Amino acid sequence: MPSHILPVTNPNLHSSKQNSYLRIDPTTMPLKQDDPITNTRLVSSPFEDETIISVRPLLSRTPSFADESIGQRQSLAREVDHAAPETFLLTRLSLKLLRYMGVGYRWIMRFLALGCYSLMLFPGFIQVGYYYFFSGRVLRSIVYGDQPRNRLDLYLPKNTDGPKPVVAFVTGGAWIIGYKAWGSLLGQQLSERDIMVACIDYRNYPQGTMSNMVEDASEGISFVCNKIAEYGGDPNRVYLMGQSAGGHIAACALVEQAIKEAGEGGSTNWSVLQIKTYFGLSGGYNLFNLVDYFHSRGLYRSIFLSIMEGEESLRRFSPEVIVQDPNLKKAVSLLPPIVLFHGTADYSIPADSSKSFAETLQSVGVRAESILYEGKTHTDLFLQDPMRGGNDRMFEDLVSIIHSDDREAQAKDEVAPPRRRLVPEFMLQLAHRVSPF
Repeated sequence: MPSHILPVTNPNLHSSKQNSYLRIDPTTMPLKQDDPITNTRLVSSPFEDETIISVRPLLSRTPSFADESIGQRQSLAREVDHAAPETFLLTRLSLKLLRYMGVGYRWIMRFLALGCYSLMLFPGFIQVGYYYFFSGRVLRSIVYGDQPRNRLDLYLPKNTDGPKPVVAFVTGGAWIIGYKAWGSLLGQQLSERDIMVACIDYRNYPQGTMSNMVEDASEGISFVCNKIAEYGGDPNRVYLMGQSAGGHIAACALVEQAIKEAGEGGSTNWSVLQIKTYFGLSGGYNLFNLVDYFHSRGLYRSIFLSIMEGEESLRRFSPEVIVQDPNLKKAVSLLPPIVLFHGTADYSIPADSSKSFAETLQSVGVRAESILYEGKTHTDLFLQDPMRGGNDRMFEDLVSIIHSDDREAQAKDEVAPPRRRLVPEFMLQLAHRVSPF
């Protein structure tokens, strides 16, 4: 069993004299509220060593003005300390992607386009990054397993009036640069609609291959299903969502879990019956149809097959193919409703991937639909549209499904203020034009 770290409330924690701490069983109680400013918890960093970050208590007594000033200064210092290893990890992931993709003309041009694209969205990235590191409603790097990168970020709604629906989100990243912080914009905006979001991290290639990624995602989903009530989430309203490669990983985890529950082998620590709906965003679900396409786009066949553990494993990691197996009818019958979002101008993973998977699911009796957005690219739905502010169709479609059985939440959605714009329109238009995705 993975071990958790005993919360520490000593305000002098950062003293070099204090180097010892206790490990306790994962069934440990939530943080104590002894310290009036913050609680400090020891959690694992994205690396092997353990580091110290602060987590604000959900409930605490009102501090004095002087104590609050001291606490804010201490908290700022800790957040800055935490940002350094996070930045190093992201740089390392980017360099890793460069190493695997090579430096041919195609990739030189693509990375130049990526630089221009990132520059256009930079004002939004700064604001989202500030929220991620400094908001008291983001609990970062919660340990959910004992493998490297078994961490998740939890985005808490401002209102705490009763249990909240929860989205367990698996981020994308071409199976090579996936990282939990990629979901921070989605987490922030859904939490503003009283929806809790858990962004699940997982091992990337070459630290792990596809079976490791599915294993990690399943372990993270299990944590959400079994532990989310301790954080104010509703275990009876858990939704699973994945974007791009994360959509593929999450779908594989869901189908694999259904097969286990149908008695085809393997123990279970969560149930597909706990998932109300699966949302796939710009994902690919039939690897046989994608391996050559990815090769033409620069994710070369040899690398892709290494990630997927060889050509003989393509079927195992193709949910669209698996659900057509007549021997797995019982497992398929356990799957929850499935909704697949995709942009018609997506050149990273064609929209036909979602359309075909939805049609296949319908043919075997699963409630499924694909919702296509005209002219939207791989990143429009996930980055540009949310940064545009106001209301965008995909976000509203997602929220309306989650709140479909909650009239009170629906009433709040109707009067919710438009989301704040993060990036000027002309920069978003340029980002759309130069996007390499």
